[in-house]
Formats: sequence, structure tokens, C-alpha cells
Amino acid sequence: MSKRPATDEIPRPDSGKRHYGDAPGSVVGDQNRGSPAPPRSSFPSYLDAGPELSSKARILCEILASNPPTEVERALDAVGVRVSTEDVEAVLKFSYSQPGAAVAFFRWAGSRHIANRHSPYAWNLVVDLLGKNLHFEAMWNAVHSMRSEGLLSLATFASIFSSFCAAGRPDDALAAFDTMNLHGVPRDTAALNSLLSAVCREGRVATARLFCDGARSSVAPDSDSFAILLEGCENDVDHRSAREVFDDMIATVGWDPANVLAYDSFLAILVRSGSHGFAEALRFFEKMKQKRCFPGMKFFRNAIKVLVEKKDVREAMNIWEEFMGRNGCFPDTPMYNSMIALQCNLNQIDVALRFFDEMIIYGAFPDSQTYNVLIQFLLKGKKLREAASIFSEMVKNECCPTAANCASLMKTLMDSADFEMALKVWKCMTDNGLPPLEEAGNMLVLALRDVDMLPEACKYAEDMIDRGIKLNSSTLSKLRQSLLKIGKGSIHDHLLRKWKSR
Repeated sequence: MSKRPATDEIPRPDSGKRHYGDAPGSVVGDQNRGSPAPPRSSFPSYLDAGPELSSKARILCEILASNPPTEVERALDAVGVRVSTEDVEAVLKFSYSQPGAAVAFFRWAGSRHIANRHSPYAWNLVVDLLGKNLHFEAMWNAVHSMRSEGLLSLATFASIFSSFCAAGRPDDALAAFDTMNLHGVPRDTAALNSLLSAVCREGRVATARLFCDGARSSVAPDSDSFAILLEGCENDVDHRSAREVFDDMIATVGWDPANVLAYDSFLAILVRSGSHGFAEALRFFEKMKQKRCFPGMKFFRNAIKVLVEKKDVREAMNIWEEFMGRNGCFPDTPMYNSMIALQCNLNQIDVALRFFDEMIIYGAFPDSQTYNVLIQFLLKGKKLREAASIFSEMVKNECCPTAANCASLMKTLMDSADFEMALKVWKCMTDNGLPPLEEAGNMLVLALRDVDMLPEACKYAEDMIDRGIKLNSSTLSKLRQSLLKIGKGSIHDHLLRKWKSR
């Protein structure tokens, strides 16, 4: 799979801890008027952190959240705790909503506890939280301090690109890209890809394409560059731009089997462009196969969905067999459900059962929909034994059948005199409150009576009364006739008293 550029989450650089020199400038007053500050609630908070945040870091975060920047150092000194590099990183990650207090903490920790040897990751977090809060002057001050100690990296600039683009200032992101060499960070293809990713993430694919074209004289785009642009086109459902980017990609880098993401995004756009687009996607897919290039799971899933809706079983089977296991593409449960339903609707029950049997092998586990579709069509095809088997497995795996399937299965079982299985269905219905309990219960009691299973009939009649399920007077009357014949009228009297009390 292709290697993708850094995202908003600042990755931990591999380099070790370094002396940082000057601290970042004050953030007070640096609001870059004209760009509204992000809402505080959009940032991660220590209140939302899980157990990975230590109790010490949690206390420090609370201090930053409850004190103005000018009071932070005094409050921190009063706590009297030792702070490590790891503590600094943990606190900064959850202090984006307090940029001024975070910078004060960063300075305090450096001067009081770690001999001004902050990690590159901590510095990158400071750059990121300042940029995300639109404190760009302070952000550049931090960058200059990092540069003086040789701590700048692509991760730093990926954060800068992201912050400028999120603030609606892509031209400033491009300007930062253009100055990377001056800061000692290579202005290479990986950097270009980070810039393109940041721009596309904000829905500015046309701008990203202009930036990519403008940089070609000095920085050559690679497969990842086009994959990023195509993913941006996909998010915008921009069919025309996608075709242009795809053609440019083939002309520039050629066909590359490793460029799965690009092919996946391109075909996904075509699939979403209506019936004509889907036909075009299939033509491009055939061409990709000739070049030994394949898209990924996104196209596989979308293509199956469309083909199932069109009831095109032949093409669906072709796509299924082409993708199974390729590039890590294994169908999930919804995809199996779609194929099983398609086969059932076309009366290909045996094929549907084959899909059912194989899905668990590939890590897709049947759910209620899987079982219910199979039971419905097995009953329709008069395959009672198979339907009963599926039902038993379904209940064992704690999936709930539909009321219609239960009612249909129970009636068919009683007509076939399979009362053992019918009683299991009845238990499932009562446990889950599945209608029609009154109709099914009375039918069950009378069916048991008619096959000389009178004790069982009385047992379930009493159970119905206890559960508040209406036992018909006609059912009770027929039980009385049978009970009187064997001298067990007292049982009827007992049932009648209960029946009347309800």
C-alpha cells in the first residue's frame, strides 16, 4: 500500500530530546483578526481522556484549564510535582483549548524540570496547538526556536500546512512550503504530499491541483500525490476533475500496482456518478486488470451494492471472485448479506447457503439479517429442515428472528408435526415478545391436544395465562372436553380459575 503524508495528529519524530533554546513567543493579542478562533469544544480535553492519561498529567491539565496564563507558573510551583518529558507531551496533547496556559506550562517545565531539553514531539505539539488556535505569529516564533536547535522536521511543516488550510489560508500554507529549504527541511515530494493532503482535507481540490502543477518544476509528484488529489475529487464527487487527474497520473507515473488508493478513489467516483458512470467504472476496471493493477475495498463494496440493486448476479459474481482476498479485500457481513439476499431473490438457495457457510472463514459473522433472509427463503422453498437448523444456530448466537419468520416457521413445523422444534420457536417468541403471540399460542395448545400431548397442551395453556397472553375460550373449552374424557376435570377447573382471574 502507498505511504501517506502526516495528518492533523502530530506523529512522534524518531529523533531524541534536544536543548530547545528560546521559548515560543507570547500568544496574548495574536488572534490574527479576520479568522475566527476555533471553538474550544472542538479540541481534545483532559476530561474526555481515558486511562492512558496519568493522574499527575490530569492534575496538570486541570491547572492549565483553571488558571490564566499569567498565573500558571505560580499554580504549578504550588503543586510541587516533578515533571518528565513524557508528562509534558501528555499535558500538551490535552491542552489545545488553553494555548496561552499551555505555552506557559511548556516554558515552566523546560526551565524547572528538564533542563530546557524538550523533545521534538513536544515542540511539534506547541507548534500545532498555536496554529490550530490561529496564533500564527507565536507559531512561527516556536518554529524559529526549533530551527536554531535543528529540531524542525516534515511533521512540523505538516502541522503548519494543516493549520493554515483549516483557517482558510491555503496561500500561506504554500508560502510555508516554499520556505522549507530555508529552514533546513527538504522541500521534496513527501513535503508536497503533506501540503496537498492539508489543502484537499479542507475541500480545496482545485487549489491543490494548482499547487501541484506549480511545484512540478522543482518537485516531482509521485503516485501518492495523485492518490491524494483523487481522494479529494472523490470527497467532492468531481467526476470531470477526477478524469483529468487520473489521465495526468498515468501520463506522469504510469501504471503502478501499489497505487491501490488512487485506483480505489477514481473508481469510487465513477460508481457514484450514476448508471453511465458505473458502466465506465467497469470498463476502467477491466483496463486496470490488464495492467495488473487493482483498486481496493471501497470499489469492491460499492460495486457489489450497485450490482445487487440491479440484480446483476453474473457481474456481481465476477467482481466477487476477482476481489476475494486480493489487496486484503475480504467481504464484510453487510456484503455477504447483500449477496445472500440476491441469490435468494433469484431462487439460488444453494448458492446462498454456500456464501453463508464460507463467510465465517473470512471473518464475517452472520447477523440477524443473514439468518432472517435465509429462513424466509428456505421456508418459501419448502426446505423446512434447513430453515429449522438455521433458526437453531441463530438463537444460539443470540440473534433475534423476525416476528413474520417465527410465525411462518412455527405454523410449518406444526403442520409437519415437529412439535419439539415448534416449542423452541414458541419459547423464542415469548422471550422476545414477538407477535402474533395470541394466535400462535392458541394454535400451539390445540395442536398439542390434537396429537395426544395433553399434559404439554395444559402446561403451555397455563403459561400463556401467566404471561398475560389471551387464551381463547374456545381453546379452553376444547381442553375441557379432552380432560373430562380422562377424568382430569380438576385441571380444567384450575385453568379456568386462573383464566377468569386475568
